[in-house]
Amino acid sequence: MAIPSGVPIIDTMIGFPTNFEHYDFIRKQAKDTQTKEGFQFPVEYIFKGVPKDLYGCEDPIGVTISEMDKYGVAIGMIGSDDKLSKLALERYPDRFVPSMGVDPNKGMEEIRRMIKNYETYGIREVTAFPAGCFPQVPINDKKFYPIYSKCCELDIPIFVCSGVPGPRIKMMCQHVELIDEVMYDFPELTFITRHGCEPWADLAVKLMLKWPGLHYSTSAFAPKHYPPAIVNYANTRGADKIIYAGYFPMGLSLERIFRDMPAVGFKDEVWPKFLHDNAARVLKLG
Repeated sequence: MAIPSGVPIIDTMIGFPTNFEHYDFIRKQAKDTQTKEGFQFPVEYIFKGVPKDLYGCEDPIGVTISEMDKYGVAIGMIGSDDKLSKLALERYPDRFVPSMGVDPNKGMEEIRRMIKNYETYGIREVTAFPAGCFPQVPINDKKFYPIYSKCCELDIPIFVCSGVPGPRIKMMCQHVELIDEVMYDFPELTFITRHGCEPWADLAVKLMLKWPGLHYSTSAFAPKHYPPAIVNYANTRGADKIIYAGYFPMGLSLERIFRDMPAVGFKDEVWPKFLHDNAARVLKLG
């Protein structure tokens, strides 16, 4: 079914084409030679058409804005405390929403940083990559609990990578079954999964049925590869739970995403929720 026109799309995972040193934190814990020395981008063995040619451009913010305008993306969710994100938030306050990544290994230092960024930049959410932490931190590890608690206190959501990670690093810390304990202990938490939940997408659906605060975002997946269980859930009982997220410029171009998007079998009434309404609600964008 066709994407409806006029929907101001919110992309809950977008960035700027700067440099490939950003991925050094993955190389630090990887053991295979390709990841450590061969790949510019640690998961390029998965993705085709990574927009590498854009990296190192003179105006990465301008490039991202241009791509957003071309494909109808009204708002993108970015970081808040690095130099480029600060500049983007200052230059385009109506186009970008501030967030921040968290590392549970840092303990109270990270909680203090959450508070600072909330008060200084008005962050709307935090993100976590359990398999990318060094050392890794399972989703239900008690190191995460102060972060979950602070999210509840600040009334902001957390986006967490779930399922088998793309980089060649260990996966079990992101098993979808671990989310169940977190939602049990923090029933008021808004928890949004990232990066597909595969091969446990069916389990993710079961848990979304069970826990009101649990949602799913489509980051790092070209639309033709959205799990069938997720599309079916959105079309039945989960229209309010599935949130659009891209992966530009990390692995997908917006051209690839929106070329594939019309073939996704969402019902007409699901599209506005998927592309805008659900993200606007969890991020409190009015």
